[in-house]
Amino acid sequence: MGLDLKYDNARQYYINIAAADIESLPDVFINLYRKKNYVECQTLDLVKLNQKITDAHSDVINMSDRTIQELIQSVCSEISGLFRVSEAIAMLDMLAAFAQVATCQDYIRPELTDVLAIKAGRHPIREKIHSNKFIPNDAYATQQSRFQIITGCNMSGKSTYIRSLALMTVMAQIGSFVPAEYASFPIVHQLFARVSTADDLEANVSTFAAEMREMAFILRSIEPRSMVIVDELGRGTSTTDGLAIAIAIAEALVESHALVWFVTHFHDLAVIMAERSGVVNLHLAADISADASSKMTMLYKVAEGPVANRFYGLALAKLVDLPLNILDVAQGISGKLNQIAHRRHSKTKALIIARKRNLILSLREQLLQARDGSMSGAALTKWLKKLQGDFALRMANLDEDLTVFAWRDEDEDAQGEVESETAGDISDDLGQEKQPESEVGSQLSSCVEEQSAVRTSDASSWADDSGAE
Repeated sequence: MGLDLKYDNARQYYINIAAADIESLPDVFINLYRKKNYVECQTLDLVKLNQKITDAHSDVINMSDRTIQELIQSVCSEISGLFRVSEAIAMLDMLAAFAQVATCQDYIRPELTDVLAIKAGRHPIREKIHSNKFIPNDAYATQQSRFQIITGCNMSGKSTYIRSLALMTVMAQIGSFVPAEYASFPIVHQLFARVSTADDLEANVSTFAAEMREMAFILRSIEPRSMVIVDELGRGTSTTDGLAIAIAIAEALVESHALVWFVTHFHDLAVIMAERSGVVNLHLAADISADASSKMTMLYKVAEGPVANRFYGLALAKLVDLPLNILDVAQGISGKLNQIAHRRHSKTKALIIARKRNLILSLREQLLQARDGSMSGAALTKWLKKLQGDFALRMANLDEDLTVFAWRDEDEDAQGEVESETAGDISDDLGQEKQPESEVGSQLSSCVEEQSAVRTSDASSWADDSGAE
């Protein structure tokens, strides 16, 4: 007779016997379970052994628990020292990681100043996960350029640019080197980000509602030492309402004196806010080929000014083979709307004066930074000469625009004087030829009498002709 010893959680150890090997079982076997091809059973001694195993297991658990409690009590008296050791190990691990990334990667040590200045800054994560070489970008922000509006087509790198600035700011303030050729950062007390919101179905909140909730929190908490990145605010509602809300929030962020990078597809926002003190327009352009293929190449490079080409959407539509008649209609409508917007935002005298004021404020800020900076000697002289040349050129262009407006005003005044003199001469001539009221009245009376006599004679002749008939 073959006996197999087996185990399960319910019965623990038991004996398994093939049904073909037995005809009847002795009385020593208990707890019988007959199945199709075998019989499961136990003996009294086996049951006792199972109980001993259970008791031993419980004793081990109790002894382990007592040992752990004693260990905890002994450790509690030394917990402060253990915390210090843990903090030291964590600090050592962090410093080792910083040293490893600073030596193995092309990172530099940043400076802490009052100006955010980055030369050839890179995104620390994107440059590692992309197969193509990451294109670096510069950044510069002071109080006179604290609010930077960034425009450009989709997939041009706007979101990556502002996120890289935020990441490098955090890395600099925790003591890490940063991915750039040169970098200086101000101390930032708060970092706010309003980026990439999706509908929250569980909370019954739409994209636009989530945007407004986050912006309300930012506006309540922001301070001059804050840093804010905003990505495409107002896209979840109508164009008019979205633009109006974006302008209102932009005005509030400018007044907060915080450093703000504001990514938007509202080109009118860049035009309207362009002359506000502290506002700078930037864009990430794309190169559209002039041939029939309309190939679009992303440059991923930040440039000054708002985006010049407003027809990126039409270029993308050509790439997906929309019908030509639809593209022609869209091209015509877009051109007309662009002309209307250009006329609405044409240069005015007040606009040029505002630009001159911003230019002077920017010059003052750069001179103060040069005074407090580390530049000296020939490098400082070269920089000051370049600054002087740029300032003189830009101021001359603005003065030329003001001269054009002055000539236009003089022409309008001269034309007004000629019209006034002409009107005076006509009035004098009329005064000389003016007759007394009595003569005028008598002439009017004689005219009325003559007209009445004519009408009476005409009526009489008409009556005579009728009677003759």
